[in-house]
Amino acid sequence: MANKMNIPFSPPDITQEEIDEVAEALRSGWITTGPRVKELERQLAEYLGVKRCVCLNSQTACAEMALRVLGVGPGDEVIVPAYTYTASASVICHVGATPVMVDCASDSLEMDYEAMARAITERTKAVIPVDLGGVPCDYDIVFAVLEAKRDLFHPASDIQEALGRVAVCEDAAHALGSTYHGQMIGSIADFTSFSFHAVKNFTTAEGGCLAWNLPSEISDEEVYRKVQLLSLHGQSKDALAKTKLGAWEYDVLGPWYKCNMTDIQAALGLVQLKRYQGMLDRRKELIALYDSYLGPLGVESLPHYGDDCASSGHLYICRVPNITPEQRNEIIEAMAERGVATNVHYKPLPMMTAYKDLGFDIADYPRAYARFANEITLPLHTCLSDEEAHYVASSFAEIVEGVR
Repeated sequence: MANKMNIPFSPPDITQEEIDEVAEALRSGWITTGPRVKELERQLAEYLGVKRCVCLNSQTACAEMALRVLGVGPGDEVIVPAYTYTASASVICHVGATPVMVDCASDSLEMDYEAMARAITERTKAVIPVDLGGVPCDYDIVFAVLEAKRDLFHPASDIQEALGRVAVCEDAAHALGSTYHGQMIGSIADFTSFSFHAVKNFTTAEGGCLAWNLPSEISDEEVYRKVQLLSLHGQSKDALAKTKLGAWEYDVLGPWYKCNMTDIQAALGLVQLKRYQGMLDRRKELIALYDSYLGPLGVESLPHYGDDCASSGHLYICRVPNITPEQRNEIIEAMAERGVATNVHYKPLPMMTAYKDLGFDIADYPRAYARFANEITLPLHTCLSDEEAHYVASSFAEIVEGVR
């Protein structure tokens, strides 16, 4: 065995340029939401190919604000995969709606789209596809299903009326930079929320972005204004607007929430965005390296790149065929003994106490459980050297061979 290395799972890729930009923000005298946040929103909108987007303090906040702007609330249903992180579903509960979970497809981590179609009722207002690991869902099928179910849809807001069908509120927490049929994720779904958490490809330490792609009769500026109000106490002016001479007075239009992004966070993001294409390219190289080791062993990995889509390469999700959950855990422990941190993405939501308490039972989601039972995620990040990546892949291959 090679000399033991210490390989963390997903450290942030921070250079001196990010540090300098954050220091400059601190020296500027403006550290909350201000000119850097507005510039990051402008650059991200251009990158995604949308007219406007808004940066908040998390993807979770962005996803919740999408549902609120859409007018989803008590009595409504929202469809979500069972195989995802809690944030995909918890936002449904936050707005008082009912989550309706759908099992995995037989051959992927995506929702079973036939089951999604069956789950649509007259109460369904949105579906939340999840681009797990950065791999886009099949949006051709998603939209086709929703178009075919227009007769069941009963709009309850101006945006719902304009759409005329169930809304697509995409969870792209992992998918900044992913493309579908050559089109950027963020410019396809009705609403798309991204995560800039510390473990993501692109980070602002904590943070997220909400983009939208709505019918022309819906004003982008009005959507932006609604999200600003919802995310800043319902206050009619933000701190930056109040700095103008004589502009101190403001109104509070609703008893709402506080989830804005700061200029310190945006300073990180402005530099990360300049570097981002290089980060995506490096992730693609690392995925190819891992595949070269594990493919010959029959280890199944998430397909990040194909004719119709390109992933952001966020997670190296793989499955070791014909092992038990106990053997999976043995592999994770053996990797840790070699200094390599691994993870599992994800324990299905019906196995979690919060969702069991809502009446969900993993027995109803056998495919999600089967995917979870032998899944292991290897470290995949742009701080990895080639030598470290070879160490991770060779260690994993050796341990898997030993367990089987």
